[in-house]
Amino acid sequence: MSEGVRLDKWLWAARFFKTRSLATEAVDRGKVTVNGDRVKPARSVRIGDVLEIDNGSDQWEVDVMGLSDVRAAAPIARNLYEETDVSVARRAAVAENRRMFREPSADFKGRPTKRDRRQLGKL
Repeated sequence: MSEGVRLDKWLWAARFFKTRSLATEAVDRGKVTVNGDRVKPARSVRIGDVLEIDNGSDQWEVDVMGLSDVRAAAPIARNLYEETDVSVARRAAVAENRRMFREPSADFKGRPTKRDRRQLGKL
């Protein structure tokens, strides 16, 4: 495995995405860059590469420290990468902003129920 591992497999094995197809889709949409370049899902990841990953909820910048194409437990997956200091600070700032200002739409869970529609009608 010294040559490298497919990017989509590595992202899945490192637990940035729940499924390999989600990882492939993110790479195709440009949400993942390797050393600052847009790449394809079949691109080989090597130790020392710098990845920028936007998985929808968080944005990560990580250095590849290990290679794996099989999904393992979360503590093992954390050994595959090391998050950069800039990324840690950015994610902490975003988490603090989320804590201070809660998005109003976060309380809505899908379509309104029959009871909700009745209450809206009374207004």
